[in-house]
Amino acid sequence: MSFNRTPSEAPSGRIAPLARLPLFFALEGKRAVVAGGSPAAAWKAELLSATGARVDVYAEKHSAEMSALALDPPRGSVVLHARKWTGADLHGAAIAIGAFEADEDAAVFSQAARAADVPVNVIDKPAFCDFNFGAIVNRSPLVVGISTDGAAPVFAQAIRGRIEAMLPQGFAAWAEAARTWRGRVKNLPAAARRKFWERFTNHAVAHPQSPPVEANFNGLLAGADGANQNPGGSVALVGAGPGDPDLLTLGAVRALQTADVILFDDLVSPDVLDFARREARKMLVGKTGFGPSCKQDDINALMVGLAKQGKRVVRLKGGDPLIFGRAAEELEACAAAGVPVRIVPGITSAQGAAAALNTPLTGRGHARRLQYITGHARDGALPEDIDWQSLADPSCTTAIYMPTRTLAALTERAIAAGLDPKTPAFAVSRATCHDQQVVRASAGTVADELTKAGLPGPVLVMLGHVFAEAAMADTAQEKNAALG
Repeated sequence: MSFNRTPSEAPSGRIAPLARLPLFFALEGKRAVVAGGSPAAAWKAELLSATGARVDVYAEKHSAEMSALALDPPRGSVVLHARKWTGADLHGAAIAIGAFEADEDAAVFSQAARAADVPVNVIDKPAFCDFNFGAIVNRSPLVVGISTDGAAPVFAQAIRGRIEAMLPQGFAAWAEAARTWRGRVKNLPAAARRKFWERFTNHAVAHPQSPPVEANFNGLLAGADGANQNPGGSVALVGAGPGDPDLLTLGAVRALQTADVILFDDLVSPDVLDFARREARKMLVGKTGFGPSCKQDDINALMVGLAKQGKRVVRLKGGDPLIFGRAAEELEACAAAGVPVRIVPGITSAQGAAAALNTPLTGRGHARRLQYITGHARDGALPEDIDWQSLADPSCTTAIYMPTRTLAALTERAIAAGLDPKTPAFAVSRATCHDQQVVRASAGTVADELTKAGLPGPVLVMLGHVFAEAAMADTAQEKNAALG
């Protein structure tokens, strides 16, 4: 028995607590104060100079690094004062950095800066800081800052290294082009302007090492003008994967980040929705087995109606939209309404579950064929058109979707058709999620074991001799745990 419900908009979740608020100071032409002449102070002075700040450094002695910086600053001037700082030196400063060994000296400097309403940082002494410096990835004007709130600087540097590898150096030129071209497109209609920046982004990501030239601007602008003539929206059927947001494809992430409206199912992990742009409307159009569900006709009408209003609609489905996701009906609805539609495939649950179990779905000598079947028909009963001989094939791996209510009847029929009841079986609940649960059994016992376990949905059952080694590995681990 099922209950109908109507599509409902899901409010955007509150942002999680932040240890620090990431901010980017505009310091060009402003005065910055550095108290201390050590190599560590020189590095901070160099960062300030790189932003265009005018840096005054106060110290009785200056390190070789600081002296060399004053002779060749990266951008803003660095002026060395061979004396201790005073409170008057802080007046009119935009930012103040101190380098002190003793906490007493750090406290005096911090208090003086705050009294002068100047944000202050004391190197390696977070108790006296209004802000921290994070690890920096520099593709200026594209700048990425990474902070661990001082908890793990080495970890922050490791993350910086990863981001450095992901961001081509050429992005700096494209980010600069964006700054230059922004004023030239600001008077375009909103739809054309957004289309321009979408095309810009796609081109820059695809050709990061090709320097932007005027011909690029003209081509991107010409393509954006089409947005004025054809303001119609579109639909993307997007696979959200089995649950773990790390398994989203790049195509899925890009679709989520450019969507106006996202229509999502109950099976979509909330963590996946975090990849959507914050301004997007998120509407639950949930369909759950044997539970409250939106009617498919209502989903189709909403999806098409929003696209007709010029919205970019993402229909977000758990797993892959083309596998037991009723994609055919939604594709037909879009085609009948003349709405452009595209498909972004996702990792289906069987792949995710097998990966989480660290076992293949096929293998020489074990399985030469893989099949996906659904455990229930439209009326919720066991489908009558299942090829029972294919389930009995010992060289086939079978993944059974939505099997909970009909599994006992399904395995009984399959065994009657020749399936070896000792065939290894796994039932996996919430595959790839942090609360994933697994029941190991055989084809003859999996229905009873699943009932005893009472696993929460969604559940996937997999049968096949290819899982024999995984079952033996689990047994060995259990024995070792008991012994040890």
